Amino acid sequence: MLEIIAKQFVFKEHFIDLIPTKLSNLLDWALSSGIQIIFIIIAALVIKVIAKKFIQRIVKAATASDRFLTVDAEIKRMQTLVQIFSYTFNTILVMVASIMILDEFKVNTTSLLATVGIAGVAFGFGAQYLVKDLITGIFIIFENQYRLGDVISVGEISGLVEDISLRVTTLRDMDGTVHYIPHGEIKIVSNLTKIYAKINLNVGVAYNSDLDHVAEVVNSIGKQLAIDPAWKDSIIEAPEFLRVNSLDDSSISIKIVGKTKAMEQWAVTGEMRKRIKKTFEKEGIEIPFPQRVLHFQPTKKDEV
Repeated sequence: MLEIIAKQFVFKEHFIDLIPTKLSNLLDWALSSGIQIIFIIIAALVIKVIAKKFIQRIVKAATASDRFLTVDAEIKRMQTLVQIFSYTFNTILVMVASIMILDEFKVNTTSLLATVGIAGVAFGFGAQYLVKDLITGIFIIFENQYRLGDVISVGEISGLVEDISLRVTTLRDMDGTVHYIPHGEIKIVSNLTKIYAKINLNVGVAYNSDLDHVAEVVNSIGKQLAIDPAWKDSIIEAPEFLRVNSLDDSSISIKIVGKTKAMEQWAVTGEMRKRIKKTFEKEGIEIPFPQRVLHFQPTKKDEV
């Protein structure tokens, strides 16, 4: 019994002796590696802020101004390039800072990097699609095919460009659904809002309509819309009668065209439709609906 008590006393005494040593080692680590880690994090945050401003200046100086672009379009182009380069730089910065912090925790980063390298070779054969996405993304960005805030169509998907990275473009459609499109999958892209947009409206009128009168009314509506304070800033060229577009089964289709600022074509076209409907009713111009004439063949019973 005395031997057990003695062993417990020796263990407790040895454990108590270890506490100052552990605390001392922890304090030494905090004053050396701990401070280094804090310094690395602060330095990374400072570099991130400075790099963003530096990238903005570099992009502004290196990007040639396009005389066909409006001020808003130039701003969108700059924001897109700055976001891409900032995202790439921040990714590299986080990787470098993480490796430096792991060094302070005495992690063998050399062997870790070697393992990552071997894994990279192993997955290299499956990365061909990623490389394709990156290369296509670089060309999309530098050729200024579209920017943040543009409305584009890719295949059957249309939407507002909310984000562009080197690998994917993020679109949000009219239903609010978000689509992520890898750049390597983009074959044809249509930019609906680059520099300017056009009104391209077809309206049907009855066959007994006076087309000269219809043209005068349409041009009058377009001029009034173009000088309206609520709409004049959105219109570059007033909507006007262009031609008789087609002779349909129940109506004569006329084409109305105009030019608007980018992103404004849908709102202006909608307002144009509303004014055409109201004005045509006042002017007695009929907008016909599809009609079908039925001929009944009398039977012998009907003849009797």
